[in-house]
Amino acid sequence: MHVVKVGGNELDVPGFAEALAINVKNLGEPTIVVHGGGRAVSSLQRRLGITPAKIDGLRVTDAASLEVATMVLCGLANKRLVAAFQCAGLDALGLSGVDGGLVRATKKSHDLGFVGQVAHVRTALLSHLLSLGHTVVFAPISLGADGQIYNVNADEVAAAIAIAANADALSFVTNVPGVKDHDAVLQRVSTRQIGELERSGIVEGGMVPKLRAARDASLAGIGRVRIVDLMGLSSGTGTTVVASYDRTSTHPMNATA
Repeated sequence: MHVVKVGGNELDVPGFAEALAINVKNLGEPTIVVHGGGRAVSSLQRRLGITPAKIDGLRVTDAASLEVATMVLCGLANKRLVAAFQCAGLDALGLSGVDGGLVRATKKSHDLGFVGQVAHVRTALLSHLLSLGHTVVFAPISLGADGQIYNVNADEVAAAIAIAANADALSFVTNVPGVKDHDAVLQRVSTRQIGELERSGIVEGGMVPKLRAARDASLAGIGRVRIVDLMGLSSGTGTTVVASYDRTSTHPMNATA
């Protein structure tokens, strides 16, 4: 099983959704596609008079912003992808973490508002949907134990699903061919290097949560973790994130059902 995370900025590029669908089909394996929608969320926020704000690449989400994120991620962004996948011959099913309680979340930080972190993944239901031949297209809006809906970073959701389901591969598809050190793409990054890449400013913005999520997945035992562009998804290029040391993972996401 392959978990593919795709960023929201890429979804606005004409033809991207259709090309992604073809690439996912060519993977030839059960796939869960977790998507963002950041640019569309920010655009609608501005149209409604809300100023977008981020801290370390994570969207600050007050009550009004949560409504916007839910509308865009669970609605427009999700259904555009589902439509493209269906047209490519994939039996795509659009869901969010709220549907079926697939992803349960807890509040992450007071400073970020209604932003959550993954507490539980209902892997049995996801595995069943894949066994029926569905390609799951997943919006990262998730559900708290108290019934509160939370906006959860899509990179973190993708990593949590991959870890919980013991996926064979996790790919973060972005608009650059991998992690760059100036103009050079790093073919391989160890989990120990990630902190230094952040401190030195080599990686910043949206690449920070991607690398942190990739680190979590690699340390939890996911064998193939990559940051790639769309071309790299099927060609095997990009930046591979590897664990710096062997570890028998007891990550909480490994034992969900």
